[in-house]
Amino acid sequence: MNADVHKLAIDELAWRKSSYSSEEGGECVEVAASASRVHVRDSKDTSRPGLTVQSSTWTAFVEFAEL
Repeated sequence: MNADVHKLAIDELAWRKSSYSSEEGGECVEVAASASRVHVRDSKDTSRPGLTVQSSTWTAFVEFAEL
């Protein structure tokens, strides 16, 4: 898959931002889930490359963060 097609597919995902995030700045990320992956990107600069992890990896991260 070429980079342009991959970028288009990423942009078409349903991105969600934390309810703690505001338009006043601050550090926040957006996440979008696909069939077997979770995509994470900077909410302030969505043109920058993001991070993609397996769904199981994201679940482990969230469970750890909730401790």
